[in-house]
Amino acid sequence: MYVRPALLLAAVVALSGCGSSPETTAATGAKPTAEASAAVVPAAQGLTISDPWVKTVKKGMTAAFGTLVNDTGADLTVTAGASPLSPVIELHEVVDSGGKMVMRPKEGGFVVPAGGKHELRPGGDHIMLMGVSEEVKPGARISFTLTVKGGAPLEFTAIGKDFAGGEEDYQPGMEH
Repeated sequence: MYVRPALLLAAVVALSGCGSSPETTAATGAKPTAEASAAVVPAAQGLTISDPWVKTVKKGMTAAFGTLVNDTGADLTVTAGASPLSPVIELHEVVDSGGKMVMRPKEGGFVVPAGGKHELRPGGDHIMLMGVSEEVKPGARISFTLTVKGGAPLEFTAIGKDFAGGEEDYQPGMEH
C-alpha cells in the first residue's frame, strides 16, 4: 500500500496533538498553559538579589555582597559567579577554624531556601573576586552573572561602596 508523505505527515501531526487537547487536560484538572510554561520556566526565574554591592579596592581582591531572594517553591543553589572585573571568582564562606576565622570556598555553593533568603555579608558568605586589576571606586557599577544549578543565570549590577567594618582584608596573603 502506497501512502503519500503529506498524508502520513498530517496523520502524525494530528495524533501528536491529541495528548495536549483541552479535553484531555480538563479531565486531570491541569491547565495546558501552566503545564507548558512549567516545562520551560528556568528555576532561577524567581531568584533575585537585593542591595548588591562591592567593597571598593585599588586592585587585588575584593568581595561582593547582597541578599539573595528566592520567590520559588523550590530550593535554588548558586554554584558559580562571573564578572568582567575579575578573572577568578569563588563563592566563599567565613568559618571558625581552631579559634581563628578563615575564608574558604563554600562547598556546594549557596543554597537559597524555597521562599527564603540567603545573606551575603562581610564576615560571612560572600562572592570573592581575585586578580582585580581595575580600581573599584565608590559608585562604580559592576556587572555579575551567577550560575544557578538547573536554572537560568542571575544577572545583576552591584555598586562600589567603601566599607571598613568587620576587619576584612580581601588582599593577597590573607589566609583562605
